[in-house]
Formats: sequence, structure tokens, C-alpha cells
Amino acid sequence: MSDIHRIYYNDIGIAFQWKKDVERNHPKFQVIFRDTGFYLTIQEIENFSKFIKQAVARGCCDDCKAKGNCRSILLKTPASMVDLAVSEQELKTISDLIEGTLFQINLNNYLSEICKN
Repeated sequence: MSDIHRIYYNDIGIAFQWKKDVERNHPKFQVIFRDTGFYLTIQEIENFSKFIKQAVARGCCDDCKAKGNCRSILLKTPASMVDLAVSEQELKTISDLIEGTLFQINLNNYLSEICKN
């Protein structure tokens, strides 16, 4: 953990930036949840947030007998060839992870700008 700068985490995953990327001013972030890791720019994280909102709007099958317990929601990812099958609960925690990450990145950028002046 000493070679990362943790940005945000919750029960499903973690978002961080490699310290070597911070030193090189390389704006990519590692987002890991379940067994999947993505190495993303801020724009890609914002796109992921949009995909999550679209998946939430679609929701689960109306006649699903395993509601809340099945992975019937298809979630697009910033990797165009990768979609994930998730449950409603996983979608909520992935949403929290992505939104919390964006909030923290934007807050850190804002504070850095204020401190420059």
C-alpha cells in the first residue's frame, strides 16, 4: 500500500493512483472492484458514471424471481469490449465507488488550484 495514493474505497472496491503516476503527473487512476481492475482517465471515469446511471434507469427484470439476488443488470464499462453482469446491490456500491472517486478527484483538484493562488 506504500506505492499507492488511495482516493476512495468502499465495501466493493478501491480507487487509487500509483505514486509513480502522481510524480510524473500522469492523470490515470486504478479502479478495482470484484475481480476486475480498470486503469482510467478522469474522462473515462465520468463516462463510467454515465453508464452506471443508464444501468440504474434500466433496472432489473420486472418479472425477476430472484430480485436483488441475481446478476441480471448489464453494465457497460469504459473498456468498449467489456460489459459486466451485476446485481442491484453491486450496482449501488459500484455507483458509490465511482461517484465517491469523482468527488474526491474533483475536490483534490479544486484544493490544489486554491493552494496555488
